[in-house]
Amino acid sequence: MMSKILRAMTQDGSARIHVIHSTDIVNSAIRCHTPSPTATAALGRTLTVASMMGCMLGEETDTLTLSIDGGGPAGRILAVSDWRGNVRGYMQNPNADLPLRADGKLDVGGLVGSNGLVQVIKDLGGEQPEVGSAPLTSGEIAEDVTGYFAQSEQIPTLCALGVLVDTDHSCRAAGGILTQLLPFADEGTITKLERNAGALSRISRMIGDGMDNRAIADVALQGIPYDIFDELEVGYRCNCSRQRMDAVMASLGRAQVEKLLAEQVAEGKPEELEIVCRFCGNRYRYSRAELEKLPFGKA
Repeated sequence: MMSKILRAMTQDGSARIHVIHSTDIVNSAIRCHTPSPTATAALGRTLTVASMMGCMLGEETDTLTLSIDGGGPAGRILAVSDWRGNVRGYMQNPNADLPLRADGKLDVGGLVGSNGLVQVIKDLGGEQPEVGSAPLTSGEIAEDVTGYFAQSEQIPTLCALGVLVDTDHSCRAAGGILTQLLPFADEGTITKLERNAGALSRISRMIGDGMDNRAIADVALQGIPYDIFDELEVGYRCNCSRQRMDAVMASLGRAQVEKLLAEQVAEGKPEELEIVCRFCGNRYRYSRAELEKLPFGKA
């Protein structure tokens, strides 16, 4: 089933809400990266929240990049979303793993680490992208994104994320919710949102039990009238292509390419080069004849 994002707003204009079922997105990432169970949870949470953040963008050409680097065994985690919430991402060390915590849960915070930054880069078509960052607080992703919005964008935010990893290392259920207060929010609405927040702590279980986006929104907004704007189908989508990789290869310069080819031959390997996309794993091979056709002089 395709992943979906529901977008809604309270009728009094106090808050906007995004709810996502991201199981399909996470399973697509698993097929690309074959991560460990704990890495699946960390990458899945990052992809999930990046998708919700991306669909807040305004223009078709806008993109959002979310980077999490807490100094833990996972290394850097990066996710890129378009304006509709389609997302792609990777983790520096997808095979990294840790034992379960004492409570039996995956140790996402330990794998990610908390000695670093969460960074958000918004490419909105201007001369320079908008860049914001905040210190990581836990490495659990949801708390870190909440802290980012509070410190960097001054937006009070509630974020809940969950990835339920099955015994076969696939994703059984994944999703999240992002609720943000708008200017001049009603105090009564704020109180109800805070009261309802506790029911969202096991959101992956709610999805695994069959609750859809509307049902989860009802829990988050219990006692608060709201209107649904739309529900978008979103997916794990990589935009790599031969043309893009041609540009990457040409940017190396002719001298560097010749050096790499010579190293291939010296090692008894075919006289060809290969680029592997970090987001989806697609491989692009270049023979010498194909390399000769690249526009090195224009790189």
